[in-house]
Amino acid sequence: MTYITIKRIIDIILSLFGLIILSPVFLILIIAIKIDSRGPVLFKQKRTGIHKSHFHILKFRTMRIDTPKDTPTHLLENPDQWITRVGKFLRKTSLDELPQIINIVKGQMSIIGPRPALWNQYDLIEARDKYGANDVPVGLTGWAQINGRDELPIEVKAKLDGEYVKKIGFIMDVKCFFGTIISVFKSDGVVEGRTGTTEDNEEKARESI
Repeated sequence: MTYITIKRIIDIILSLFGLIILSPVFLILIIAIKIDSRGPVLFKQKRTGIHKSHFHILKFRTMRIDTPKDTPTHLLENPDQWITRVGKFLRKTSLDELPQIINIVKGQMSIIGPRPALWNQYDLIEARDKYGANDVPVGLTGWAQINGRDELPIEVKAKLDGEYVKKIGFIMDVKCFFGTIISVFKSDGVVEGRTGTTEDNEEKARESI
């Protein structure tokens, strides 16, 4: 049995367990989003998965529904004016990513892996090709996310994704998992409105509602 197969089994077990345990958190966030601003609770966004296949990632909505469509956050004039009050909290704590547990259950993502790029983020996708990072399951979090996040230029991020591919295994995934917990509590690398390559260009692009 290959590690990718074992990884999938672990993903199913942990994601189903996570949905059950985190259901009260989901409920609280759903209520908060609905009270804070009008519009849907979730939004879908076209992303690139394993072998450059496409799927729709799920996230909690963090922006107003009148935000200019299909525009990355860093290209908006005064980005903060479009992000809701609850949305700022969700982004800072990465809680907006929680619905992706559903993507994991469906087999579109893994818990650990390179973050899925936007379908049209050709520069990052091309850079990842050099390191084989498009040929492993994309993840909720990964090696690059605990080593820079918003602060990383594309080439550096792709190289870190390549390092993950070379070292992929249970120990590496455990390092990424606990490293993510530490990074979230410290809010490492989260810089709204910058021209980085993670939360700005590929994670926090205009929410297609």
